[in-house]
Amino acid sequence: MRHPLIALPPLDALRGFVAAARRLSITQAADDLCLTQSAVSRQIQTLEERLGAQLFTRSNRSITLTMAGEQLFRLCSPWMDKLAELSESLREEIRPRTVTISASIGVASLWILPRLGAFQAAHPDIDVRLAANNRVEDLAQEDIDLAIRYSAAAQAGPNARHLFDEQIVPVASPAVAQRVLAHPRGLLSEVLLDLERNSRPWLRWSYWLERKAPGLRAKGFLYFHQYDQIIQAALEGHGVALGRLPLIQNMLKDGRLQALASVPQGVPDYAYWLLQAVPEPREEVRHFRDWLLHSLR
Repeated sequence: MRHPLIALPPLDALRGFVAAARRLSITQAADDLCLTQSAVSRQIQTLEERLGAQLFTRSNRSITLTMAGEQLFRLCSPWMDKLAELSESLREEIRPRTVTISASIGVASLWILPRLGAFQAAHPDIDVRLAANNRVEDLAQEDIDLAIRYSAAAQAGPNARHLFDEQIVPVASPAVAQRVLAHPRGLLSEVLLDLERNSRPWLRWSYWLERKAPGLRAKGFLYFHQYDQIIQAALEGHGVALGRLPLIQNMLKDGRLQALASVPQGVPDYAYWLLQAVPEPREEVRHFRDWLLHSLR
């Protein structure tokens, strides 16, 4: 006995019919399906031959549904929509979700971005969203998977992973560094690139100068709101910056920046920490987290 499913018309023919019935135009249906007009016409003709019924009344410039076409359209059109919705939802379930990592603007631009290319090369199937914001965000409410926070240990939270400590040293472009190192007080003859006054004190020149050159004044200051702007200004030779070693190691290594002191200044207790939104994250988040931790080694 022939199974009923064998008697069903082919899906492509039904799809072409529904597209044409919705538009009442073979040409517009072809555009919707990214097919040629003749291909859609053949699909409809195949369907009519399979059903043994005419589905459209054709004139020179238009088509209209026959009674059989109306019946088939009322049945197939909503079914096609439901099938499309189900197909999309199933694809969403198997498609890896985006990994969102949050960090301050400086950490995002100076530490994460230069390394993202290596992760994308190793995991081209995982999408990453970098949420750069100096505001401390709630990971659950903002739909954030991972976050790099700069804080004291007591503020980091019990499940935070230590990434690296803060260390600070004056840095400049090679040309500026050559001028500074040529004279005992060469640093004070240069413009100092500084953060605005609402930042943590150890990230500002006043804190450094009080300990290294008390009572002396620099040539001048150039203030910035974001730390990555300070480093960009230093790279372009506009002055001397307080370099945060964990964030600028690559620039020191390749010679774009030069340290102006042999011993960096540590910051007691403050460090960079990795937080994750849930104890057992998704597979994509684990891959990104493990890559990030491995990059530190």
